[in-house]
Amino acid sequence: MSDGVQLKKQITLFQGVAIIVGIIIGSGIFVSPVGILMHAKSIGLSMIMWAICGVYNTLCALCYAELGASMPQSGGEYVYIKRAFGDYLSFVCLWINFTLICPVGIAALSLIASLYILQPIFPDCEVPQLAGRLIAIVLVWLLISVNVRNVKWATRVQVVITASKLIALGLVIIIGMVYLGKGDRESFQDSFAESDYGAGAFALSFYSGFWAFSGWSYLNFLTEELVNPNRNLPLAIMISMITVICVYLITNIAYLAVLSPAQMLQSTAVAVTFAEHTMGVMQWLMPILIAISVCGTMNGTALSMSRLFFIGAKNNHMPAFMSMIQYKFLTPASSLFIILALTLCFQLSDDIWFLIEMEGFGFASVLTIVFAGQVWLRYKEPDMPRPIKVPIALPAVLCVVSLAVVALTFYQKTTESLLALGLVGVGTVLYIIGNRWTNKPESIQSKITFINIFFQKLFLVVPQANEKDIQWE
Repeated sequence: MSDGVQLKKQITLFQGVAIIVGIIIGSGIFVSPVGILMHAKSIGLSMIMWAICGVYNTLCALCYAELGASMPQSGGEYVYIKRAFGDYLSFVCLWINFTLICPVGIAALSLIASLYILQPIFPDCEVPQLAGRLIAIVLVWLLISVNVRNVKWATRVQVVITASKLIALGLVIIIGMVYLGKGDRESFQDSFAESDYGAGAFALSFYSGFWAFSGWSYLNFLTEELVNPNRNLPLAIMISMITVICVYLITNIAYLAVLSPAQMLQSTAVAVTFAEHTMGVMQWLMPILIAISVCGTMNGTALSMSRLFFIGAKNNHMPAFMSMIQYKFLTPASSLFIILALTLCFQLSDDIWFLIEMEGFGFASVLTIVFAGQVWLRYKEPDMPRPIKVPIALPAVLCVVSLAVVALTFYQKTTESLLALGLVGVGTVLYIIGNRWTNKPESIQSKITFINIFFQKLFLVVPQANEKDIQWE
């Protein structure tokens, strides 16, 4: 390899599957059953909502597989929107990820993980807020440090964490099936009684399921580091989605074999309540496994999103120092440290569900733009090579569905939605100043240059070598 600095292709199909499964199976399956059941108000409808969310996310993943195979560059949806609609809407996508989806999601997950880590220490009282926040900070620091040091370390950590969370779900499934085999099926009687079929209930229960399945798109941010992406990207997505849907449905059946709907609704974490009823003195193990599971989602999010911001900076949508690579470790260290700083800010929030709803609104908005762009690209660039090609009706329908979810969320959660739109407005102002204002006065440009040089020295990052000057290892 020459002396140039370049991201390396080192993520295999197996590691890609581990990254996606590790991101998707986070806190959702351990917490979301309560949210879906609370809004659906019946076991039967809640199971249908789980299936709908699984199918919807799988169809979304199929569309992303086409886009990722057609445009095999890191950056995911940012690259696709830029190709379809140009500079501004791609910036909006980047900004939503930068201010809402990535740091808000990691902050919420770190606070959830800290609660589970400390729960065995404080079994009979509420976890102290300060202790929870300190543990959350330490967790984020550790995971960011691993990602800065080595991509292989980060992917290996993801494999180990994925194995841990599958062990946790395996325990739930095995115990639940034993109870089911004994004839404990009371929860499944009159399963559709008192169902709420209203649009508002559908939207809110859908968001709980959407949160549980989120993460399938993140491997698209790592395409340049994926070995044989045209083959391995769609394979990894489909293997992961089929695995997760099967595991989720069976896990919900296992929960209901042990717990009544009332017990589930009273629980803040269904898996922990499940362990209290079934695992005796070993019940402490479940919160630890859940915390490890949540850390997997955090790790995968940081690994993937840092590449998005790295690509955005290369297109002058982020500060220049974020487009540089750590000269020794060959990782986008500056983007990772910015994620850390933003996450620490959002960790000051005391309302985890507020953070989750903010992230959900942002992601649904991005999906709407992505699917609209996919339809437009069929007409704009009909001859684009598409190793995978889904029917054009699929992204068109998904665009309408995503837009409907955004509209329903705006109606149900007006405060969160207005705050999200306000952040987009702030981003638009920064976009005009930083990207469109090309003839800046020397005094302003010199300050921008000073800031970039300062952070370049702080993070020890250098510009990436041109691909034509480099050979992959």
